Amino acid sequence: MIEFTLEVDASGLNCPLPLLRLKKALMEVQSGDVIKIIATDPAAHLDIGVYVDQTGHQLLKLTRQVNVQIFFIRKK
Repeated sequence: MIEFTLEVDASGLNCPLPLLRLKKALMEVQSGDVIKIIATDPAAHLDIGVYVDQTGHQLLKLTRQVNVQIFFIRKK
């Protein structure tokens, strides 16, 4: 299991809200901290993946379960 600093539950939220919740959480943590974000929006991996690539944060792990995606993202 990956240790994380902050958990964001974006369950039930549709695009772009999971990404906006992630952006807000990134402002609350320090460089090197890990955020766990839970999303039920089936397209969340697209939005979050592109955002992470463009901003230099690190996607440590993406787990897809039935109707749920769990991301672990390290802030740059």
